[in-house]
Amino acid sequence: MAVTYKKLFHLLIDKGMTNAELMEQAGFSANIITRIKRDQYISLDSIEKICKTLQCGVDDILEFTTEKK
Repeated sequence: MAVTYKKLFHLLIDKGMTNAELMEQAGFSANIITRIKRDQYISLDSIEKICKTLQCGVDDILEFTTEKK
Protein backbone atom coordinates (compact mmCIF):
# COMPACT_ATOMS: atom_id res chain seq x y z
CA MET A 1 0.00 0.00 0.00
CA ALA A 2 1.27 3.43 -0.91
CA VAL A 3 0.51 6.96 0.23
CA THR A 4 -0.31 9.97 -1.90
CA TYR A 5 -0.19 13.58 -0.72
CA LYS A 6 -2.30 15.07 -3.54
CA LYS A 7 -4.87 16.21 -0.99
CA LEU A 8 -2.19 18.30 0.74
CA PHE A 9 -1.38 20.23 -2.42
CA HIS A 10 -5.09 20.85 -3.10
CA LEU A 11 -5.48 22.11 0.47
CA LEU A 12 -2.49 24.46 0.08
CA ILE A 13 -4.07 25.90 -3.08
CA ASP A 14 -7.40 26.35 -1.29
CA LYS A 15 -5.64 28.16 1.57
CA GLY A 16 -3.47 30.24 -0.79
CA MET A 17 -0.29 28.94 0.81
CA THR A 18 2.98 28.08 -0.94
CA ASN A 19 5.24 25.14 -0.19
CA ALA A 20 7.82 27.59 1.19
CA GLU A 21 5.27 29.13 3.56
CA LEU A 22 4.23 25.70 4.80
CA MET A 23 7.87 24.77 5.31
CA GLU A 24 8.57 27.92 7.30
CA GLN A 25 5.43 27.82 9.43
CA ALA A 26 5.61 24.07 10.14
CA GLY A 27 9.35 24.21 10.78
CA PHE A 28 10.79 21.54 8.53
CA SER A 29 13.32 21.38 5.69
CA ALA A 30 12.92 21.50 1.93
CA ASN A 31 13.80 17.80 1.94
CA ILE A 32 10.39 17.02 3.47
CA ILE A 33 8.60 18.92 0.67
CA THR A 34 10.64 17.00 -1.90
CA ARG A 35 9.71 13.68 -0.27
CA ILE A 36 6.04 14.68 -0.20
CA LYS A 37 6.09 15.64 -3.90
CA ARG A 38 7.52 12.19 -4.67
CA ASP A 39 4.92 10.45 -2.45
CA GLN A 40 7.72 9.06 -0.30
CA TYR A 41 7.71 8.29 3.42
CA ILE A 42 7.73 11.20 5.86
CA SER A 43 7.69 10.83 9.62
CA LEU A 44 4.58 11.04 11.73
CA ASP A 45 6.20 14.05 13.41
CA SER A 46 6.26 15.88 10.06
CA ILE A 47 2.66 14.91 9.35
CA GLU A 48 1.67 16.24 12.77
CA LYS A 49 3.46 19.55 12.11
CA ILE A 50 1.64 19.93 8.78
CA CYS A 51 -1.74 19.17 10.35
CA LYS A 52 -1.18 21.62 13.20
CA THR A 53 -0.05 24.33 10.80
CA LEU A 54 -3.00 23.84 8.45
CA GLN A 55 -5.44 23.08 11.28
CA CYS A 56 -6.64 19.92 9.61
CA GLY A 57 -6.70 16.16 10.08
CA VAL A 58 -4.43 13.52 8.59
CA ASP A 59 -7.15 12.44 6.16
CA ASP A 60 -7.19 16.00 4.79
CA ILE A 61 -3.58 15.79 3.58
CA LEU A 62 -2.95 12.17 2.59
CA GLU A 63 -4.65 9.04 1.43
CA PHE A 64 -3.66 5.44 1.05
CA THR A 65 -3.66 3.90 -2.42
CA THR A 66 -3.33 0.33 -3.57
CA GLU A 67 -0.62 1.27 -6.06
CA LYS A 68 2.86 -0.05 -5.42
CA LYS A 69 5.61 2.53 -5.84
